[in-house]
Amino acid sequence: MTPLALTLICSLVAYLLGSLSFAVIVSRLSGLADPRTYGSNNPGATNVLRSGNKKAAALTLLGDALKGLLAVGLVRLLAAPLGLTNEDIAIASVAVIVGHMWPVFFGFKGGKGVATSLGVLLALNGWMGLAVLAVWLFVAKVMKISSLSALCAALVAPLACWLFTQNQSWLMAVSIIAALLIWRHKSNIAGLLSGREGRIGQKADDEKN
Repeated sequence: MTPLALTLICSLVAYLLGSLSFAVIVSRLSGLADPRTYGSNNPGATNVLRSGNKKAAALTLLGDALKGLLAVGLVRLLAAPLGLTNEDIAIASVAVIVGHMWPVFFGFKGGKGVATSLGVLLALNGWMGLAVLAVWLFVAKVMKISSLSALCAALVAPLACWLFTQNQSWLMAVSIIAALLIWRHKSNIAGLLSGREGRIGQKADDEKN
């Protein structure tokens, strides 16, 4: 098999893994409303939490993070035996995020990619992932606003990647992922600027008031 074919296969598998929207899957299994129909309409853990079901939100967070970890971890594991490169790992990293944001299994209407990005970062370098997670947790603790936490973490991610890996292709991938996250949060940025952005744990009904 040619290197190009291997790259395409790895990218496709990563994209398909990313397309598993755990917010929708967990909500259906838990008998909850589709998270794309309430609150922020975003199929992610924060919006599932607005349903009041903390267990479903936790499972969504775990599932979305694990698929990012698995997609990139598999490519790294197979790199030596299959002759895959750091560029292949970088492409798979972006592909799983694209899958989450535009999932083929759910009408290309996906989430913002925060938890999945964390999984990707942890798979690339554990210390990098933990550093970015620490930024998210700190901002979330102080400000109680998930979107602001995600935006701060996204801004820090490329710097953390350079500090912990100094890998050019991975830096490019992380920068693209960070840019996608910020772009997907454009409505949240508007909400932050106007003071209307919802807080962590705020229920869907409260958010509308």
